Amino acid sequence: MTVSNFEAPAILIPGLMHPHVTERLKSAFPLIHLASGDPALLTEEMKAEVRGIASMGRVDAAFIDALPNLEIIANFGVGYDAVDARHAGLRGIMVTNTPDVLTEEVADTAVGLLINAVRELPRAEAWLRDGRWVGEGGYRLTPGTLRGRRVGILGMGRIGLAIARRLEAFGLPVAYHNRRRVEGLAYDYYPTLKELAVAVDTLVSVAPATPQTEKIVNAGIFAALGANGVFVNVGRGATVDEAALVDALSNGTILAAGLDVFADEPNVPQALINLPNASLLPHVASATVHTRQAMADLAADNIFAWFSDQRRALTPVPETAEVTAKI
Repeated sequence: MTVSNFEAPAILIPGLMHPHVTERLKSAFPLIHLASGDPALLTEEMKAEVRGIASMGRVDAAFIDALPNLEIIANFGVGYDAVDARHAGLRGIMVTNTPDVLTEEVADTAVGLLINAVRELPRAEAWLRDGRWVGEGGYRLTPGTLRGRRVGILGMGRIGLAIARRLEAFGLPVAYHNRRRVEGLAYDYYPTLKELAVAVDTLVSVAPATPQTEKIVNAGIFAALGANGVFVNVGRGATVDEAALVDALSNGTILAAGLDVFADEPNVPQALINLPNASLLPHVASATVHTRQAMADLAADNIFAWFSDQRRALTPVPETAEVTAKI
């Protein structure tokens, strides 16, 4: 895929970026690196030259508005809540993300977190490593098990469906809640999250961060899951009332939780860290060399496709699906 312009447009990279994205882009485009997406860091020359952004951090409305010739924002990651995609769409600017290539990896991690939370595998491993198996005998029988569980999935998109298929293979019944029913899907659908939580004892969240989903998983949802309840989150931390989760885990409202995402990353509440029935990961669901390389390729390919003779994006987000390239 070759860039169509005689003079390749400048691509801005605010903050950190996967090195493979940088390597691919610099073969065809002049790159501008900034410490962050802060409009105050932009020079007048940058404002005039930049037509594309490759980002894995915040790109807000003010930063978008500071770049009058901006055409495309290629977000590294399937979640793009750090980008004001709605504002970009209103400005006629394309926003892309990296779906599909990380689906299986994230689904694997969700199932791993569920097993860790239910069977206490990290605690059992620590028991062995600390010499307690020799000194004190075998690790305790875990009160939790996957047997007999009923699983609800919040967010039945690509990743939610991949998780559902894995859990179905475990012999577990699956239900889900979305904004709307997924056509042709046989799993039980519940029109509200509360109804889903009442019907299941295990909730796996793959929900994105939006104004509608902010703290949607709250004290009422944990109470509905019940004392045998388990909560797993591989979506976004902002969808969870973390204080309510701490309370639910502390007082036995639910049994356990497995979390890969948090509301204020990388700052994890100490109260969560202190809980023995919380299995915690530092946002690593897609963090393998294989998958991150595929994500990097897709992020770069979106920019190459946009500025090639194709003049289109490969994976536009819904808010900018109707945006077309300026000829």
